[in-house]
Amino acid sequence: MSTYRQFHARSLQQPEAFWREQSALVDWQEPVQRVLDASRPPFARWFTGGRTNLCHNAVDRHLPARADQPALIYVSTETKTEKTYTFAELHREVNRYAAVLKALGTERGDRVLIYMPMIPEAIFAMLASVRIGAIHSVVFGGFASHSLATRIDDARPRIIVSADAGSRSGKTVPYKGLLDQAIALASHAPEHVLMVDRGLAPMPMTPGRDLDCAAQVRQHWDAKVDCVWLESNEPSYILYTSGTTGRPKGVQRDTGGYAVALAASMKHVFGGEAGGTYFSTSDIGWVVGHSYIVYGPLIAGMATVVYEGTPIRPDGAIWWRIIEQYRVNIMFSAPTAIRVLKKQDPALLRRHDLSSLQALFLAGEPLDEPTARWISEGLGKPVVDNYWQTETGWPIIATPRGVEALPAKFGSPGVACYGYDVRLYDEITGAEVGNNTKGVVAIAGPLPPGCMSTIWGDDERFVNTYWHSVPGRSVYSTFDWGIRDDDGYFFILGRTDDVINVAGHRLGTREIEESISSHAGIAEVAVVGIADALKGQVAIAFAVARDPGAVTDAAQRAAMEGEILKLVDSQLGAVARPSRVHFVGVLPKTRSGKLLRRTIQAICEGREAGDLTTIEDASALDQIRQALATKV
Repeated sequence: MSTYRQFHARSLQQPEAFWREQSALVDWQEPVQRVLDASRPPFARWFTGGRTNLCHNAVDRHLPARADQPALIYVSTETKTEKTYTFAELHREVNRYAAVLKALGTERGDRVLIYMPMIPEAIFAMLASVRIGAIHSVVFGGFASHSLATRIDDARPRIIVSADAGSRSGKTVPYKGLLDQAIALASHAPEHVLMVDRGLAPMPMTPGRDLDCAAQVRQHWDAKVDCVWLESNEPSYILYTSGTTGRPKGVQRDTGGYAVALAASMKHVFGGEAGGTYFSTSDIGWVVGHSYIVYGPLIAGMATVVYEGTPIRPDGAIWWRIIEQYRVNIMFSAPTAIRVLKKQDPALLRRHDLSSLQALFLAGEPLDEPTARWISEGLGKPVVDNYWQTETGWPIIATPRGVEALPAKFGSPGVACYGYDVRLYDEITGAEVGNNTKGVVAIAGPLPPGCMSTIWGDDERFVNTYWHSVPGRSVYSTFDWGIRDDDGYFFILGRTDDVINVAGHRLGTREIEESISSHAGIAEVAVVGIADALKGQVAIAFAVARDPGAVTDAAQRAAMEGEILKLVDSQLGAVARPSRVHFVGVLPKTRSGKLLRRTIQAICEGREAGDLTTIEDASALDQIRQALATKV
């Protein structure tokens, strides 16, 4: 590891020289004046004075050398559609969408909210937004009206771009009704809604507000829209992530730092090369979709696969067919998806020619050793774990293959990435802990380029949430437990807060609790995340009914559980739905009234309940155990 150790050490000891070198991986319309301004910690400003544009770096700059090479490969097993766009064709489409946005009054700094399925038009809208200096906020298409409304009110978009419907496992998921309801719930109303009609579901239009996207694009068919050159620290996008309160956090990303971080990670972490093909199975509603479906691969001059579908339709070999057909070099997925594939015939792993594939990268939740071994041996390819967050935008911990071929350790995402000063701290005392000792995974400031600049519209929340949680320290907390071995490899052990990880999707238990509490029959509720062999974690709710007589028999409990699950679906979307709702007479709390969520979680997972000296009513734990033992 001598080569990588030196590389990492230099990134921390000489950050300005190190990152100036990395900044040469992207184009600047005006040169960088100062690499790092850390004069107002914990805020960091990278590449100040430099002017650049994400769309230029992702599309325009590749036209001289690779205009006719594939840039965007769209595959939908839901609609049986496949289409490849070259860099020149992608450039034309993005210019058309940019012209539409400008014609509708979108200006530099305005927000464009994108609520769309995995279709090319969603990527056109993202690239068009940053092309004209607007700030996009992509909301996952599976989110329900209540969640969408909170994001509309926080981002206050001038334009919303959406579609009639998405599709999942052959079932249509209508979007327009959800969007209309969200706009009705929100206090902020967009000026216009651009609708892409896929012909999948009815799309009632509100006159004067709603516009057919295809018709608008035809009016600007030959448009050429210049890039708006932004100072490096101007925002590029907002991406919402769950927090420990019911109010989601709008992670704000800059422009220049993000472009450099992605360009560097494509080279050093993923080993991507211009002219190659990158396939990430994520969704653009999540950070992996932003960084490694849209911007990272395109900035690197690679073709990116945009996939609408599941890993098992039409069969469990669909991903491997895509790799063979499009000569994919690098694949990025999640452990949950691989665990789904483990249930399929293992012969499917060998049906297609995978000679083009260099490595499979996995992230989103901890990767267990049996799953890693199964897929590695089945494909005959390296399986590379990595660990990061919505807030950081690119890996915190990995084995940077482009620098040195570090050995993998099953169960570990690797070592600290260059630019990150990763440390472990005692949660109670704030003391830094050494190797082989459990601690809170934290990063000493300043955060490297590409990480969040702040929380949208709330600098104070950014500081208080991330930088003041380790006692006596001003360090960025990941809110994850971890341990580091003597070789510098980290092992992630789970969350320290009330955010759970369901199949790579971060969900705040408070959001789910607030949704369940809105049911008229519920007095109180606690939601915890428990370990699940397939999804990593699942949410389980324990509820106290206002009228205990309403949940005395199995039929009553089943009926109320069904009502609650539908309510969560309608407010937060299916991704947030608990796997079960159990009914109890009282919830375990401390004498000061604090819910003992970790104790509940331990009981659910069959572990020791831990220190119970502060519990108010020990019989509450017996009720939790009894509820778990009751089938309905």
